[in-house]
Amino acid sequence: MRSDRRTKILEIITNNIIQTQEELVERLINEGYQVTQATVSRDIKQLNLIKIPVGDGRQRYAVHTETGEGIDEKYVNVLKAGFRSMDMAQNILVIKTISGMAMAVAASIDELDFPQIVGSIAGDDTVMCAVKTVEDTYKVMDEIEKLLDQTRN
Repeated sequence: MRSDRRTKILEIITNNIIQTQEELVERLINEGYQVTQATVSRDIKQLNLIKIPVGDGRQRYAVHTETGEGIDEKYVNVLKAGFRSMDMAQNILVIKTISGMAMAVAASIDELDFPQIVGSIAGDDTVMCAVKTVEDTYKVMDEIEKLLDQTRN
């Protein structure tokens, strides 16, 4: 499963210093995934991973979280404009919005492509996101807070 593999890639690069695609392939194989370097290369591109310095001239893979002036910035702005609060119930993320903004916020969440979110549904002022695990729900909430903090500065 591609989404499971990509979630595992994010977990691996978050918890380890991975400098090369070959290292990532090796880790994935050790975790039971049958992958090739070409598959991992496509996943890296799709996940928008970048290399960042870690010191001593070394670099590691990381998730590119900066939003530019492009489409992602527009989705973050919609999220910010409609967002009121969020809470969780196990692996369900509940986002409260300004009345009438839930559909736009849900569409923005979907377009921001959080790999942990399986799907979302919106009413008038509430978005419910089905998240893979409770731990992933905390991660998504942290990422949303970071996005909101970026746009507040």
